This record gives sequence, structure tokens and C-alpha cells, in this order.
Amino acid sequence: MGNDTSARPLTAQSGGDRPPSDRLTPGLYLIATPIGAARDITLRALDLLRAADVLVAEDTRSLRRLMDIHGVAVGERPLLAYHDHNGDRMRPRLLADMAAGRVVLYASEAGTPMISDPGYDLARAARADGHAVISAPGASAVITALTLAGLPTDRFLFAGFLPATAQARRAALEELRAVPATLVFFESPARVAAMLDDAARVLGTRDAALCRELTKKFEEIRRAPLPDLAQDCRDRPPKGEIVIVIDRGRSEKISLSDLDKKLQEAMQGLSLRDAADLVAVETGMARRQVYQRALQLANGAADAPQQGDEDGA
Repeated sequence: MGNDTSARPLTAQSGGDRPPSDRLTPGLYLIATPIGAARDITLRALDLLRAADVLVAEDTRSLRRLMDIHGVAVGERPLLAYHDHNGDRMRPRLLADMAAGRVVLYASEAGTPMISDPGYDLARAARADGHAVISAPGASAVITALTLAGLPTDRFLFAGFLPATAQARRAALEELRAVPATLVFFESPARVAAMLDDAARVLGTRDAALCRELTKKFEEIRRAPLPDLAQDCRDRPPKGEIVIVIDRGRSEKISLSDLDKKLQEAMQGLSLRDAADLVAVETGMARRQVYQRALQLANGAADAPQQGDEDGA
């Protein structure tokens, strides 16, 4: 690990005294910042904040406040904003600083850089120009939510924010329905009830957890099957930063005769499409496969199965 500075720890200092940055490899340093509790920052991140030549943050006010809490002075160093709206303009300057042998430090507003964060383009550009890109890991809302949700953690997929419109959101959830992993999302308080409603429609009654205000004073974890969690959010709208964790699907083999029975029962009160959607959610089968079988039943051409056999559809 040629760029690992952990073997050469910087001496923690207070006030305006800074260790020399020439003890660090020039390049881009990505530090994780607390997602709530200010003391969740790492000692290494504080060392790097003291030593960097150029400080860059998604939100400079948040970083300055964090540095003040921990007695790290900005001093005469530039403290620059880097976000989605100015990234194209700022990248050339920051790359020039790296090319001049400076240590450039980037901090997310909260959590680990690159996780749903504008620092992605900056890190890619730095790497493409041949500069060292070094991470000082720490707090992450995704990992914190997984540790508290009470759902399987051996395999998970972080899907960020789902689309804002219902149709696009359901389509995105449909793509994730067969993923054999716990699903993790960010969501806004204004949309979380609708998002959970759509998740229940597409994913069924899977267990889920709403994790909000993690590591903060009003931290709360709500656990329930998706339909119940959606109703709870309508009854008690949550506030603050929210992470949604949803259990993986557990599809079991179902015989063709059982599938036909479920479809015939569902089609008595629903349209063919809605019946197929319902049975697909109940069984964990691919929606396309269930819909094709429903079409065969409706057309009276269901004698010979297209996929599977009597032992398993």
C-alpha cells in the first residue's frame, strides 16, 4: 500500500500549528466526516485536516464548524466549495494544485465521500491525471443503518435515491426485485411514505426498517413489513435524514399447478395484468414469466408449460 499514510501517523496538534504537508504523498485525500455526532470523526481525519494544503468541502460551513469543534484552524489555507453546481469549474484548479505537489483534502457534507456524493467526478479526474487518491474511512449512513436495521448484512445493494415519480420509482424497484441481497436506499421525509407504498406494491410484504437521524439526538429505527411501515409513515410522518433498509426476496419453488391456481383466483377479481403483478410479488417469481402464464390461462392455451414443469415453475 504505497499511499497508505497510516504507517506514518501525524502528531495531533491543536490551535493553528500544522504539521508539514510534505510528510504526505501529494494528491487527493478523501476523508469521512460524522453523519451526526461530531466525535465520530477519526484521529487520522483530524491529522489530515491539519496537514492539507488545500481544503475542499461539499459544504464549507459544515467543514469549518467541524474543524472549530475539534480545534483545527483553517489558517491561511484556501477552503473551497465543491459540489454538483460548480464541479466543472473547480476541477481544473484542484487538479493544478495536485500537479504542483500540494495535498488537496475533500470532505463530504456528512459521511463517506463517493457515497451519493459529488466527490466522485473529482476523484475520477484526479486518478485519470495520475494523482494519488487516498481514502481516510469513517462514518457511513449506509453501514450504520445496516448495523441497526436487524436485517441480513452478508450481502447488500446500495441503490441511492429512487426516482421522484411513481412510475419511474416502480420501474426501478422492479429491476431490483430479483436481487438476492438486502436493499438500502436514501429517501427524503416528503417522499418516504409514497416510496414505501411503491416498494410494498412491487416487493410485497418484505421486512424493512426506516432509520432516521442516525447518531443524532432523535435517532429512531422503525421496523415492520413494508405495507405496515408505509402506513406508519403516513400516520407519523418522519423528519430528518432517512435510510430505508429492505430485506431480500426469498423465492421458493412453486409447482405449475399451484401457480395456475393462484393466477386463476387472482384473475377472478383483478385484471390480467394486476393479477400477474400480485402473484409475482407473492411467489417471488419473475413478473414476465407469471404474466406469460396468465396470458396462456386466459387464452385457454395452458396445457403445455413454456418454462418449468409440474415440479417447479
